[in-house]
Amino acid sequence: MRAPMTVFAIAATSLALAACQPPSPKGIDAQTLHDAVSDAIGDPNTCVLIAEMGAGMVVFRSGESTTCAIAWPACEGAGGMMATDDLGELAAAGDVRTTSCDALGEAGDRVGWASGPITPSPGAQYGDLAYAANMQGPSVLPGREIKVRVESAFRKAGM
Repeated sequence: MRAPMTVFAIAATSLALAACQPPSPKGIDAQTLHDAVSDAIGDPNTCVLIAEMGAGMVVFRSGESTTCAIAWPACEGAGGMMATDDLGELAAAGDVRTTSCDALGEAGDRVGWASGPITPSPGAQYGDLAYAANMQGPSVLPGREIKVRVESAFRKAGM
C-alpha cells in the first residue's frame, strides 16, 4: 500500500510545480521557446524571464524558480545584489542592460546579466514584452553575448 501513496505524492507534487510555471506568450509554443532558449544559453544556473511591459507579469520562465530568485552581484554601482526576478521587474519598466562581473563565493565564478524589450515579429499575437536573463558559474558569457543569443532564440521560436 505504501508504493501507491508514494506514486500519488510524486504525481501531486509534479502537478503543483507545473502549475507554478507561467504560460508562454500568446501564440508562441512554450516547448519551442524553452528549447530555443536552452540551446542558446541553457544550463542549470541560467534563468530567462519574459514579462509584459508595464505590468511586469511573467509570461514565460526558463530555469528553476529557485535559480531565478537567487541574488547575485548586480555588476553595477556599489556592489548591490539582484535576482533575475528583480531584473524582470526592471526590464518590464524599460531597463536595458548587458553586463557581467565576478560573482561572490568560489574563485572563478562569474555572473552575467542581459535585459531589454523584445521586438515582436510581424503578426505577433502578444503585447509588448521584455526579457531578463542571468547566467552564473565559471563559464558565463558576457552580458552582451547573452543578449545576442537569447534574442536570437526568441526569433527562432517565432517571436
